[in-house]
Amino acid sequence: MPLVVINLDVESPQPNDITEAIKLKEQELRDRVCMKNRDEEKKLEREREKERIRAGKALLEAKRIAEENERKRLLALRKAEKEEEKRAREKVLKKLDLDKLERKKALGLPLENRAAKPPLPSIQEEKSSLPVKSITKADHMRECLRSLKLAYKDDNAKVKKAFQTLLIYVGNVARSPDEEKFRKIRLSNPKFQERVGSLKGGIKFLELCGFERSEGDEFLVFPRDKVDVQSLNMAGSMLKSALTNPYFGLLEKMKED
Repeated sequence: MPLVVINLDVESPQPNDITEAIKLKEQELRDRVCMKNRDEEKKLEREREKERIRAGKALLEAKRIAEENERKRLLALRKAEKEEEKRAREKVLKKLDLDKLERKKALGLPLENRAAKPPLPSIQEEKSSLPVKSITKADHMRECLRSLKLAYKDDNAKVKKAFQTLLIYVGNVARSPDEEKFRKIRLSNPKFQERVGSLKGGIKFLELCGFERSEGDEFLVFPRDKVDVQSLNMAGSMLKSALTNPYFGLLEKMKED
């Protein structure tokens, strides 16, 4: 059988077809990369959100603990003030009784038999939860106010005005520590001099709270980075006690006597 030659026309790929296939492959790879990047970004965003939530909870917990500690400190301070008032009252009553006995004795009157009366129970001092630094500062503040009160004991109005003015200065800084106008006092201000500056212990109390002399002793300035709100609250509570407690500082005076 004779061989028959058949011509087969095999078409080779066109360049345009190859280019299109490459483009499709590249687009597919880009889509995969974009999808992977989106997935990773979503994962990172979830992690960041978890971290924000965790940090927020930690901040709230720290704030809660700080507020609880401040509440305990103020309660301890108020309790100590009440105990001081009670001890001072007992001292006054005891002194009055002794004076009464002395007068009866001088007049030759019969004395009461007080042997049967049980002694007053001693007050157990409660250990304070404040740090040593805060306790020392509180003692200095209390002594400063006591000295001021005793120095002007014959002028209650002047003492009251001084304590009220100090309370305003301290309260303003505690409530608005970022306000510079509350953290700067001109020493030559006539009203300041009349109410606080000219009084023994007035400027010293402000310095114990955190005010510092600056600019050639022209101003009292409270540096923003040194504002301790808890310490200022303690000072405010002490000033309120000095204003409302008639026995404030009396116990220390009796101890000295």
